[in-house]
Amino acid sequence: MVFPLRVATQDEIRGFTECNALSVRHGGKGRSGETISLVAMPAALERAICAVFIVCALVFSGTLQGQPAKESKQHAGYTNRLIHENSPYLLLHAHNPVDWYPWGPEAFEKARREGKPIFLSVGYYTCHWCHVMERESFSDPGIAEIMNRSFVSIKVDREERPDVDRIYMSFVQATTGSGGWPMSVFLTPELKPFLGGTYFPKDDNYGRPGFRTVLTRVADAWQKERDKILRSAAQATQALQQYVNADIGETNNLQKAVLDKTYQEIKASYDSTHGGFGAAPKFPRPVVFNFLLRYYARSGQKDALEMTLKTLREMAHGGIHDHIGGGFHRYSTDAVWHVPHFEKMLYDQAQLAVSYTEAYQITHDPFFADTARDILGFVLRDMRAPEGGFYSALDADSLIEPGKPEQGEGAFYVWDAKQIEQELGRSAAEIFDFYYGVEPNGNVPPEKDFQGEFKNKNILYERSTVAETAKHFSKPEHEIQTQLEEARKKLFAVRGRRPRAPLDDKILTAWNGLMISAFARAGQVLDDAKYVNVAQTAAQFVQSKLYNTKTGKLTPRSSFKACSTSMKLPSMCGGFPGRFNCKRSRTSSSGIPRTAAITPPAAPTRPC
Repeated sequence: MVFPLRVATQDEIRGFTECNALSVRHGGKGRSGETISLVAMPAALERAICAVFIVCALVFSGTLQGQPAKESKQHAGYTNRLIHENSPYLLLHAHNPVDWYPWGPEAFEKARREGKPIFLSVGYYTCHWCHVMERESFSDPGIAEIMNRSFVSIKVDREERPDVDRIYMSFVQATTGSGGWPMSVFLTPELKPFLGGTYFPKDDNYGRPGFRTVLTRVADAWQKERDKILRSAAQATQALQQYVNADIGETNNLQKAVLDKTYQEIKASYDSTHGGFGAAPKFPRPVVFNFLLRYYARSGQKDALEMTLKTLREMAHGGIHDHIGGGFHRYSTDAVWHVPHFEKMLYDQAQLAVSYTEAYQITHDPFFADTARDILGFVLRDMRAPEGGFYSALDADSLIEPGKPEQGEGAFYVWDAKQIEQELGRSAAEIFDFYYGVEPNGNVPPEKDFQGEFKNKNILYERSTVAETAKHFSKPEHEIQTQLEEARKKLFAVRGRRPRAPLDDKILTAWNGLMISAFARAGQVLDDAKYVNVAQTAAQFVQSKLYNTKTGKLTPRSSFKACSTSMKLPSMCGGFPGRFNCKRSRTSSSGIPRTAAITPPAAPTRPC
């Protein structure tokens, strides 16, 4: 049996979303994964899949009753080994009843000594569905009891250990046809994968296995059919090793035919109505923009330019763009760029700032320059450390109300129509609502509100142009523009009083490199010395904090932690009450090896 495999670069791998499928499809209310050009699977991976199907048959034989287990009460007062880690994502799980281990020899030795399989959970701090699985499953004492009894559970921050993430994501992609986070993989004590998926709902639903069922059946299969599982894991690992080590051919001398073929493949997936590539969910594709703009410069193919400009415009008009505070959210769950996943990633801001800057450089259209400035202004305000480096991300989820524990995705960003009228006054609110698509009962379609979090809420998007709004209200365009600008300033101040989206304050070298490049490019193209100065200051930070003069190598991240009183986002460390203990600097033991094989590396002791 042949399944399609998404062949992705490291950059594109970020585009996979948080709720896809296991070999036996697992359910949940998640948003479907990203799809892009698919290719036939190599024979080595077909063998890996066949090996995993054996395990699936062992684990998922029988029928699912679809009856959720009795809800366990949530208990406070747990503390596990993750409390000693630096990663904000790991610290979010430090008070789970699960006996979590970080990736390292202690966990591996325990699994070998006790003959237990490993449950590996990989995610990142701003991942919405990682938070959902943490609340639903990892905070549940009943599920934790199963995990603690039958497994050695390891939690990994993919942004600290992209090597580990890459290895096991290759397995999940190969055996399910897709991937995403949270990534959930079952391993032998020798770290060989035998079953994988992404997000699991806690209990069975619609005939699909919940996490409780998966844990129970894997544990049972491990006791009764261990030899078959070990053979399957060995076969899958051998096949994936061949795939990972395969020669990808010459890459530094791309022929015109290869470029032309790439362009045709991209063009075939283009949405000429709404911009973007492929169906929903839609991701910003700055790597695609880079290719298309350079292909246009090389070939004069006007469609390559127009596809890029159309997509950049539609994104800037859509709800994926934060119209009040600037910057872009992670991706859109629909085809029209309206309903996003709300996390804001530094690498997205950096690459999109370059895309909009280059679009301005080609067209001299101030719209693109203004959008680039909008992105860079957001980064300077909300993601820049006092020392000049840049933080990693802002979370999708935040507290709904101050002083209350309930959290919601996009709570910091969405609006109630009555609140807008209350803050702006009726006349100004009518203009604002017309322009930004605000509706009295909310503007999020029910089919896009998977968890019921956006009922009666509005996600702002530019439904009308300034000219259309001026015509509708019989006012001059300059007056409409002035009123909209004043309204945005007022609502920005109102939003600033809400509980802020928590900050992932890791300072990652690679992502800072992208941001430095973005500021430098914008400073040059937009003739703005301020941006050049920002790039120089950040480069000096990297040189002083992240460069080892003895080895001549960069470290992957800074040990600096953002808990100073000078922070511009004062509520970050308390974004998830009782579960995130913000800590000051400690030297991180994690690193990124220069090469990654399918045999998982232990925690490295040297920087790349």
